[in-house]
Order: sequence, then structure tokens, then C-alpha cells
Amino acid sequence: MPADEKFVYMPPQGPLQIVYEDDDLVIIDKPAELLSVPGRLPEHHDSAYLRVLALYPNAKITHRLDMATSGILMFAKHRDAEVAVSKMFQARTVKKNYIALVQGELKGEGSINEPLITDWENRPRQMVHYELGKPAQTLYKALDYDASQDISRVLLTPITGRSHQLRVHLMSIGHPITGDRLYHPNPDWSPLNRMALHASYLAFKQPLSGEHLEIQGVVPF
Repeated sequence: MPADEKFVYMPPQGPLQIVYEDDDLVIIDKPAELLSVPGRLPEHHDSAYLRVLALYPNAKITHRLDMATSGILMFAKHRDAEVAVSKMFQARTVKKNYIALVQGELKGEGSINEPLITDWENRPRQMVHYELGKPAQTLYKALDYDASQDISRVLLTPITGRSHQLRVHLMSIGHPITGDRLYHPNPDWSPLNRMALHASYLAFKQPLSGEHLEIQGVVPF
């Protein structure tokens, strides 16, 4: 949630986009600017979770996306599924990919290993901190570069799941995500009217049925 007191929450009001469901799980394509879970204030209650609850009253959220991030978000339909999926995430057997547009020409592929901690004086910002930060790793692969806009398209695979990890890691190597109002020094210098980060892919073994699932979303930029 942005810390700016002038922030007015205006989430998109389109229909819920379900990309996969079975007896245990429902996976949606969350739009940018919609909270994953309700905020503390009444005017911030509209969220992906409450919209899913309207369809599945016993649903539980299994992970989160930042409000400004769009893409694949998974919910458990009942308690047993929630427990099973939680164990799956803890064991890091879920593969997640993101697509981002970042400032500058990012070449090749590599790994970003920078420990992260909350920047308490500037919450909700996170920061790299070598003494107190928790280990965090992100794999990246450059896909293409638009010289006219000085923007690279990048495939990102988080190995850990720290808060704002992808956003801080890319900033730390000098390639902040375009439109990122927390970490880009010039967030308005962007081809989009949003942060260009999308959760595009989720792959895992369905913990109750044993089926191997690969969920591929449509990147909106």
C-alpha cells in the first residue's frame, strides 16, 4: 500500500478473470492497482481476496502480489488445500516467472543475490542491507531492448519471496522497473500508465491431486 497520504484507492472494476480452477484451487489474473488482500481502512477493503470470496466463501489466499503488480494469483478453495499449498511454497517447489520492463539496456542473464530488509523509516519500502537483511535471490534473463525508449524486457524468476524483491533487486543493479513509484527515480518516464511488472507463469505439482500444472498468463504490455 502506498505510504503517500494523498493516495486515493481506485481499483479497476472489471469482472474477475479466472484462468484456472479445480476442486481445490482457483487462480485468477489480478489486474494492476487491485490489492491482493483488504487494506486496514474501510475504503481499501476491495481486493482480489474479497472478490474471490464472493464466489467461493471458504477461499483462502496462498500468496500475494503487490497492488501495482498484475498477473497470476492463486487461492485455495478450502482449508486442506490452503495447508497443502502453504507447505508447497515453503518447500520452494513452485516455479514463478514474471515479465518486467526495466530502464536501460540489460544484457544476458544472471542472478541477483542481495539481502533485503524493511526500510522502517520509509515503509513500505524495502532496501538492501548486508548485515541485517534476509537472503534473497532473483534470476533474470534479458529478452529484448527498445533503444528508442531505453527500456529492456526481462524475464524474472524469484528463488526467494521477499517483499518487493524483484523491484528492489532490479533497482540495485541500476535497472528499475518502469512506472515503479517506490523505486524508480522518474516513475512518470514510462510507456505505460502503471508499473510494468506482471506475474506471467506458475508451475507446480497440485499437492492434493498430484497433477502437474503450468499456468501461463497473457502479458498486458
